[in-house]
Parts: sequence; structure tokens; C-alpha cells
Amino acid sequence: MAVERASLETIEDFLAQKRIAMVGVSREPRDFSVMLFEELCQRGYDVVPVNPNASEVLDRRCFARVQDIQPPVDAALLMTSSAVSDTVVRDCAEAGIHRVWIYGTGGQGAVSPAAVEFCYEHDIQVVPGECPYMFLPAAGFHRIHGLIQKIIGRYPRPGLWVVEQERWEDES
Repeated sequence: MAVERASLETIEDFLAQKRIAMVGVSREPRDFSVMLFEELCQRGYDVVPVNPNASEVLDRRCFARVQDIQPPVDAALLMTSSAVSDTVVRDCAEAGIHRVWIYGTGGQGAVSPAAVEFCYEHDIQVVPGECPYMFLPAAGFHRIHGLIQKIIGRYPRPGLWVVEQERWEDES
């Protein structure tokens, strides 16, 4: 099953939301998810941590599920394993979240073809498999990563386009 990449407009729309749940943010302070969490907070985002195994992350109340967040969020960034993503996108739909970013660089990450398909079927805008850092202004090294993606033709473009199946093959 080929997974479509998100259009640049979908990515920009996601990043235009200011209240975002980060699902799967780690309790370990040096974890990549915590660094991204801090970066988004420093950039003015109201990031709400979601991790059923934590009560607090970086002095912010942590929620077990996105449905528990009050007031609700505008979008959700999934930093989970692909095995959990199917459940989390269903939780997002139940919570009325219509924008989901499924982190997936460095391998499959949180991207699951079934989770992406669920988003398509339920009118949830989905960004499958990109690193948010690449799209943040003045993000240093990560912008260089974005430039490399442009050079090799893998950077998101306006409108949807299909990417080859290489990273999103179903593991069954």
C-alpha cells in the first residue's frame, strides 16, 4: 500500500494551529520527543503532553489520552510506535481532532498504513512521516535536512503526491 505524502499546504495548516497534543512524548529529558516538545513551546505553541505512563512532562500536566484533554486541542503530533498509531488516530477522531502529524523519520516511526488510511477515511488531515523541525523557520541543521529533501525530490510539494512504498510497507 502506497502512502501519500502530505502537501505543503497540509503541513503549513498543521503548524498554524497553536494548541497541539504531543502523543508519546517521553519522560526522559534527553529524548528527541522532549527536545521537539521544548522547541515547539519556545516557539509559542501550547503543547499538551499525552503519555499514559506519566502525570507530568516538563512541568505540564500530562494526559493519558487525547480525549481527556480540556480544553481540547487543535491538532495532534504522534511520537508513538507504529503499533500504537492505529489506536491513537481513532482516539483523535473521537476527540474531534482533524489534524494529525504522524512522526516517522529515521525509519517507519509512528507511521502505520492503517492509521494513515483511517485518517483519509475520516477526513482527518494527516502528515505521515515528516519531521516537524524541517518546516520550522530558523531550525538550523533541520532546515539543511529539508534542503537535502528538496534536492533529492522528497520535500513536500503543493497538492498531494504519492511516494513509493519503500518505508510504509505493511509489516504483516
